[in-house]
Amino acid sequence: MEKVLHKGFKYDTVPEKYVFPPEERQKKLASNKSIPVIDLANAKAYIGLGHDEIVKQILEAGKEFGVFQIVNHGVNNEVMSKMLEVMEEFFNMPLEKRVIHYSEDLCKPVRLFTSTGAHDIVPLWRDCLRMAIYPVENFKQYWPEKPSNLKETVERYAVEMKGLTEKIFGLITEGLGLEYDYLNGGLSGQPMISHVNYYPPCPDPSLTFGLAKHCDPGLVTLLLQGDVSGLQILCNGEWQAVDPVPNAIIVIYGHQMEFVTNGQLKSVEHRAITNDMQSRISIATFIQPAMDCLVAPAKKLLDENNPPLYKSFLFGDYFANYVANLGDKLKLTEHFQNTTP
Repeated sequence: MEKVLHKGFKYDTVPEKYVFPPEERQKKLASNKSIPVIDLANAKAYIGLGHDEIVKQILEAGKEFGVFQIVNHGVNNEVMSKMLEVMEEFFNMPLEKRVIHYSEDLCKPVRLFTSTGAHDIVPLWRDCLRMAIYPVENFKQYWPEKPSNLKETVERYAVEMKGLTEKIFGLITEGLGLEYDYLNGGLSGQPMISHVNYYPPCPDPSLTFGLAKHCDPGLVTLLLQGDVSGLQILCNGEWQAVDPVPNAIIVIYGHQMEFVTNGQLKSVEHRAITNDMQSRISIATFIQPAMDCLVAPAKKLLDENNPPLYKSFLFGDYFANYVANLGDKLKLTEHFQNTTP
């Protein structure tokens, strides 16, 4: 596989290997429902003390969509814009300066790859810089040296994402009636990972995907998508766009959130499409359980009328199945369903 897709020039045609079969290509969007935009301005600063209406909106969005956008979330707008700016600068550096970070070693804390990094049947129209970002002191030494302000920018962003995660977890657990720190510890025990996705302009977006349909494996994904649209979610069998909202962060529930809440909050399948006019950058930050964490429906959410829908399992076992099934939510859900009467 080629090391990167973006080589510093604009493609005139789509190389044949990137063309999806006709039956797999994107169809016209059938849904025009709006994804909820939740204003966190009235959420209290302390975990577990969120405003009742905000808590209600977060739970409702999780039950219907599995995704929502948040504004007035407390993350510094300058930090977000600087993160997008420095990552665009990284991907626009000369090819030889970028590819020094290329690696097929999945365990490296920082690596550049293309498509999904696997041997895809049809490669995806994206390059990705994967970085472990938190705890900062564990990973800062591995971050790229160029651009010169990248390390400073990523450090500020990582700290902001950690704080936002704690705020969101507090609001979720408050709404579900769980201990305020229930989602902390092992359930969010992996180092925080960010994928900086770079989607170059595509000559014919109808033939390609930036990311194919999948659900995220962890608890929550925090997505910064800038001002270029490209994210789509699957809602009631129909694809719908998640259009950018200024200074918003998108919260995507992962599969573990569905398991832990016994199906009360659902994970959402989503994909990324390309466009022919301009490049697009998105930054996805993943909060996931530790590999040795035992995942199971929260006992407080179970009773004789609400038996466990899912088996308990080690996250490491789930992740192995996730990779084998290419993030197929239906197959994964069936595999971990509780079949005990």
